[in-house]
Amino acid sequence: MSTQASVVPTSDSNGRLFTITELAAEFDITPRAIRFYEDMGLLEPSRAGRNRVYTHRDRTRLKLTLRGKRLGLTLQEIKQLVDMYDASSGAAPQLKAFLQVLQQHRQALEQQLDDIEITLAEISQHEERCQSLLAERE
Repeated sequence: MSTQASVVPTSDSNGRLFTITELAAEFDITPRAIRFYEDMGLLEPSRAGRNRVYTHRDRTRLKLTLRGKRLGLTLQEIKQLVDMYDASSGAAPQLKAFLQVLQQHRQALEQQLDDIEITLAEISQHEERCQSLLAERE
């Protein structure tokens, strides 16, 4: 068993602390993925000896990161939005930036959907032609 799993987190002034194993289990991801998000600057855990200890802030940032990934955002976009989450400027700038990212992502997905529909129509035409040629030969 890893030493990280044996760490008993304690409370600090900001609330409960989490181990990497706890976060990995909670969000159904690997500790390696969490360390990758650290390397990308999305998480900034403290250390308790050799073990990583995550605050509620880190947990929230991880949750936002995973939500951004599900939406198909790039890590750079996610980092920009998550960093705004920490800013003291209030929610309005973050929400405006998030709306802009979502609109751009929607446009890209709609273009992909159009391309897919065109390709599916072409495939249908080729299938019909092939079936017609096979029927003629039988």
